[in-house]
Amino acid sequence: MVPRLVKNVSPAWLGASQAHEKAAFLPEADGAQSGTSVDSQAGKGRKILVVDDNPIVLKAFEMRLKRDGFFVSTLKDATAVASIAAQDQVELIILDVCFPPGPEMVWDGFSVLQWLKRFPELSAIPVIMISSNGAQYKEKAQQAGAVAFFEKPVDYQALLAVIQQVLH
Repeated sequence: MVPRLVKNVSPAWLGASQAHEKAAFLPEADGAQSGTSVDSQAGKGRKILVVDDNPIVLKAFEMRLKRDGFFVSTLKDATAVASIAAQDQVELIILDVCFPPGPEMVWDGFSVLQWLKRFPELSAIPVIMISSNGAQYKEKAQQAGAVAFFEKPVDYQALLAVIQQVLH
């Protein structure tokens, strides 16, 4: 059984201030603030790339997003993000902040985001950053150009509401 690394709680349960702290730089999406459920086929075939070094986190996101109608690509290594994003024509990227050092160079989520911004065909892809060290990276993610930031474990309903708002 896969452990629950993606929380399924409504932001209304968290309280307005906690939901705001955990999530977006965007205004609250309809449904995120009111705690209403999100359409079960919210994805409607939209393409999302999830990048995280933890295979359990990748599987949890993949299962949830596919269930909601998204096409999902996953990567456990940040070095191939640009090529996969272009090849799969992804419409949104969910990107972890921290990755273990690789043999050739050290990539973190901020390096990847900066790299994506250098390519005109990739710079417009919205990026949602995630981390288990939330308070430390939230402001940096916003300054780097991420559309939203979530702490792990991610409040899935709030994430889904932000994804819908960004892709609408």
